[in-house]
Amino acid sequence: MENVAEHRGWFGRKKNKCGKGLGHRNGQGHKRRKMTCMPENSLVRVVLNQAYTIKSVDTSNDEMKNFLFTLGCYEGEIITVISAIANQYVIVVKDARYSIDTELAACIIVE
Repeated sequence: MENVAEHRGWFGRKKNKCGKGLGHRNGQGHKRRKMTCMPENSLVRVVLNQAYTIKSVDTSNDEMKNFLFTLGCYEGEIITVISAIANQYVIVVKDARYSIDTELAACIIVE
């Protein structure tokens, strides 16, 4: 009789092909975005309800850069952070309000 633990994980949970629990995707674990460093002059560290000018969008991820560009976040534009609750930032760009996460806010460099 084979050992049951070889076919099932702890507490009898089934395992997928890689040997990890079924909650993992393709044996790679959960996909999470890596947090980039947060410069001192990024949008994460600004004072609420104060207008700032966007100096640059500092990211190597083209998808993030294009997404921020579609919101109107590009060099020379005025931006204001209205609220910062948990990992969500409500910003105003060109008289429109958007909610972005910490990773996107960290990419926006202001002066």
